[in-house]
Amino acid sequence: MSRGERFKDAVKRAGETARQSAVDLGLDQRLGNIGITSTALSGTPRTLEEIKGELDSLVGLESVKEQVRTQVAFLQIQAQRLDHGLSEVPTSQHLVFLGNPGTGKTTVARLLGEMYGALGLLKKGHLVEVDRAGLVGQYVGHTANKTNKAVKRALDGVLFIDEAYALSPPGIIGNDFGREAIETLIKRMEDHRDRLVVIVAGYPRLMHDFLRSNPGLRSRFAREISFPDYSGDELVAITHKLVRDADYEMGKGVNKTIAAILGRATRDEAFGNARYARNLFEQAINRQAVRLSESDAVGALDRAKLSTLESSDFEEAARLLAATLPH
Repeated sequence: MSRGERFKDAVKRAGETARQSAVDLGLDQRLGNIGITSTALSGTPRTLEEIKGELDSLVGLESVKEQVRTQVAFLQIQAQRLDHGLSEVPTSQHLVFLGNPGTGKTTVARLLGEMYGALGLLKKGHLVEVDRAGLVGQYVGHTANKTNKAVKRALDGVLFIDEAYALSPPGIIGNDFGREAIETLIKRMEDHRDRLVVIVAGYPRLMHDFLRSNPGLRSRFAREISFPDYSGDELVAITHKLVRDADYEMGKGVNKTIAAILGRATRDEAFGNARYARNLFEQAINRQAVRLSESDAVGALDRAKLSTLESSDFEEAARLLAATLPH
C-alpha cells in the first residue's frame, strides 16, 4: 500500500469513526425526528463485495469467516425466495460471539452489520457497542430507560453487547438491575425483530452461564460463532500489518524477536491476542522514539532511522508490558 493509499484509508476510517460516534450519541435519530436527513452522518455505503473483501483480508479467523459467509448466503437465498413468492424460513438473526479478548469479535460484528445493510435486511447496518454500564442503571426504573435508549440508537442496525455475561453476575440474586436489562432487552428484541440485530459477546464459559440465566435468552439467538485465539504466526502477521500501516518497517532480526516474545507470552483468558500485538507495537514505537531522541544525531535523523524498528525496541516494549500485567 502506497503512502497516498494509506492516507486515503486513514481519512476514510476517521470519517467512519466520526459517523459511528454520532450514531452512538443518537445524533442521526435526533436529526431524523425533526425532518433532517444527515448525509454527512450516513456516509457512502459499501457494496457487499467490498465488505466481504475486508472480511477476507483479516488475519486468521477462517472458521469465523466461513460461518459469516454461510449466514449471508442463507439470507441472500431467502430474500430471492420471497421475490418468487416462496415461503420464508423463519429464523432469528441474533448471534452469540464466543471468544477471548482481542479475537476480532467487534470487527466482525461491524462487518456483519454492514453486510446486512448491503443486503437490505437492515436500513442502516450501523454498530452500537455497549457493555453493562451502557444498559444498567443505578436505581429502580433507571435500567429499563437506559436499555431502551441503547436499543433505540441501534434500531436498523446492530446492538453489540460486549461482556454480556456481566448482566447476570454469578451468585447475585434479587435486586441486581442486570436482570432487568435482560428482560427489557428480550422484549425489545421481539418488538423490533425486523429492525434490530443483537450480538452478545464474551468469554465462552461465562457466556454459557449468561444464556442459562433467563429462560427466554437461549431461544432468541440463532447461532453461536466461536472466535479462536490467534496462533503465534497469526499474531506475528498482525504485528507486521500494524507496522506497515503506520509507515514503519522492521530491522534485521526483528521478525524472530517478535515471534519469540509472542511465543513466551502467557496464554490465559487475560491474554489480549490482537490487543497484545497492538500494545506491543505501540510500546515499541515509544521505545524507538526514546532511543532516537537520545542519539547524537537526533536533529538530523534520516528517513530510514525514523521508520525502522529494531529488536531492542520490541524487547523493551515486551518488558514494559510484562511489568503492567497483573501477577
